[in-house]
Parts: sequence; C-alpha cells; structure tokens
Amino acid sequence: MKFIFYTHSLISDWNHGNAHFLRGVMRHLIRRGHEALALEPQDSWSRANLLKEQGPVAVQKFRETFPELTAQIYDGDFDHEAAIADADVVVVHEWTEPELVERIGRIRRNGGRFTLIFHDTHHRAVSAESDIAGLRLADYDAVLAFGETLRQRYLKAGWGRAVFTWHEAADDTLFHPRPDIAKTGDLIWIGNWGDDERSAEIMEFLIRPAKALKLDATVRGVRYPEHALEELSQAGIAYGGWIANAEAPLAFARHKATVHIPRRPYVENLPGIPTIRVFEALACGIPLISAPWNDAENLFRPETDYLVARNGEQMTRLLRDVLSDPNLAESLTASGLATIRARHTCRHRVDELLFILSQCGTERVTGKLAAREAAE
Repeated sequence: MKFIFYTHSLISDWNHGNAHFLRGVMRHLIRRGHEALALEPQDSWSRANLLKEQGPVAVQKFRETFPELTAQIYDGDFDHEAAIADADVVVVHEWTEPELVERIGRIRRNGGRFTLIFHDTHHRAVSAESDIAGLRLADYDAVLAFGETLRQRYLKAGWGRAVFTWHEAADDTLFHPRPDIAKTGDLIWIGNWGDDERSAEIMEFLIRPAKALKLDATVRGVRYPEHALEELSQAGIAYGGWIANAEAPLAFARHKATVHIPRRPYVENLPGIPTIRVFEALACGIPLISAPWNDAENLFRPETDYLVARNGEQMTRLLRDVLSDPNLAESLTASGLATIRARHTCRHRVDELLFILSQCGTERVTGKLAAREAAE
C-alpha cells in the first residue's frame, strides 16, 4: 500500500516530537513492503528553527541517518489532488493548516479512494479546544488519538466518525541499549523548556535535586530562556542545547539515569499519555525516575519499569538510590526494556494501524489487506 503522511515536519525534530514516532512508523511500513511518503509545509516552524540554529548540515544529517525516508516540501501552489490521487492511506497530522485539512477531506468526499485518517498527538484538544473544534473532519474515515482520554474528548465532542487510541512508541531499531558505551555522567534530561508548561516542575524535579546531590548532570533541548539557563548554571548542570533525536540513544548510554517531567496539560487533563521520551528512554535501558503522572491505561508498571517521585524531596532520594545501588538500577533497566519490547515499539504500532485500517478502510484498502493476508 502507499501511505502519505501530512506532517509538520519529518526532516526536523527541533521541538517536534511527532517526527520521532513518524520516522519509526514509516521505516517499519517500508520494511514490510509498503510505500511511505511524508509531505511537510514550506513554512514549517520546526524546520525553519533547525536551519537557523544548526544550518543545512542538520538536514543533510537527517538524510544520511534515514536514507530510506522521503519527505517532500509543499508550498501554496502544490497540487495536493495529484499528490494523493494514487494513495491508499492518507494520514493528516493535527498541526496541518485547517484550510488544508478541509481540502483533503473534500478530495476524499469527491471520490478519493484512499482511507483518510486524522492524527492528533498534542494537548490542544483541551488546551486550545477551539482550534480542534474548528477543523472539518466529517469526511475523514477515522481519527487516531495518542491516548484514551484524548479519544474520549473526540467522542464526546463529536469530532470524527470513528476514533481510535494509537499511542506513540519507540523505534527500537534506533533506541536500544548500548552496553559498549562507557558511562561518563550521572544524570541526563532530554527535553524542551516549552511554553512554561512545566517550568516549576523542572526546578522541583530536576534542577534542585541535581544541585543538592552535586550530580554530573546534562540537559539537552531547546527554547530555554536566559533565566532557565542561569538556574542550570548555578546548579552545576551542563546545558548542551539541541540534540538530534537519532543521537539521543548515545546520550542516554553515557549516563546512569534520566528523569521524566511531563507537561502540566497532560498531567491535569490527559492522564495516561506519557509522551514519546518515556518509551525511548526505557527502550535504551536507562533507569528512569518520573515526576507524577497517572498511567491510566496501564502502559507500564510504575515502581517496576520506572520509579515515581511525588515531590522534589523524593526525587532527590530516589536519584541517590538509583545512582548508588547497581542492583536497583539493573532491575529498572531490565523491567522497562522488557515492557517496551513486549508492547511499545513502532512494530507494534504498525500492527495496530493495519488493524485499524481493516476496521475503517475503503474498499480499495481493505481489499489489499485481505489479499495480503490470504497470501500469507
């Protein structure tokens, strides 16, 4: 089958976590013999910031790291009708411009023989509800929501015909343990500052504990304001700026522990959605300690796959325990890795996607799936 993904960016993961997951999904689709193409807008703010900060070498590095992936940039004159005419499945990400969301739906309504999917991987359905409510999704065959609570939001609001939960996951061909890499640091956190959605939490669960324990700690990410950089410096935490997601496994491998600090909208309004860094960190076999979040869908085994710190004081104690107790660290590593491999890789998500398509696809798609299953 031919899959076309409308995304904010496949090329750039600068403050754009969906690129991580999409790359993994596309790679696994291609390995199974499908075609996969990403379309991204010329004015992508993620790619623009990446080029401004890192230059063209970052784009070239993406192409070298993921040679099998194809991303095509479209502008205002792009012929979307022609681009998706021979597609079997079109997946439209929620950052796509509303006018284009509607246009693609109209193509589907006017005879497009592809299955049309809307994919939501953000908290705007609760934090900026009018943005999502204003989208015209009546012509979409299904919605993929990256958490059950988000799926329920869509159902309650009547957005979309059929809504399925489709969590993010780790591409374990990239994210896996690297025992050959020497550990040179205590703690690493890979995360962006964001829009003050977790600034207090970063202070409580990262900066103050690292300072109290005098840890050899590193932070990688973007959009840190001057006052945040000053706090990191005063705590003795090294700030390394942006890191390509493909390099994150090596960064995890060089450190003894990491933390998860969820954004406030997820904790308060979308329980059960951990975001992709939890999947990726556990897939790399690094002990993880999380600030509070409610694993409402039982994706993991809290206190077995990772530890949970209810406040900064407890985070300090748990970090001390993990860094001083090799048996505890090894237990967390083994358990978290086992859960990822059993349930949360991009291979699992491709299986789920193909099943969803069999439930809501057009005759063209479901016929191809049936033919493939018969051949197998």
